[in-house]
Amino acid sequence: MPKTIKKIAVLTSGGDAPGMNAAIRSVVRTCAYHNVKCVGVYRGYEGLIEGDFKEMDARSVRGIINKGGTILKSARSKEFRTKEGRELAFKKLIEAEIDGLVTIGGDGSFTGAM
Repeated sequence: MPKTIKKIAVLTSGGDAPGMNAAIRSVVRTCAYHNVKCVGVYRGYEGLIEGDFKEMDARSVRGIINKGGTILKSARSKEFRTKEGRELAFKKLIEAEIDGLVTIGGDGSFTGAM
């Protein structure tokens, strides 16, 4: 039987781009609609390694759709490029009981997500 998703994390990675806040808002509001917990990961993969998570709900994304950049901040992570860094990030996801990860970014961000 497939595992039910109970908690999703969302992160932004790489350089800021238009629409990142709109994408974050969409993830958070969709989670709220489906009664799935959502956490934001601050500073991209660097925050993932450090466990820099904050629970988010529909109120936490109120008024961000017209703001540029990303409310979750974004950072590149040299440590995440190593196997040890990725293992640390995975461990933090397991510890926080996160079932899914939504990555918002470009090619490098999606390579990291793989």
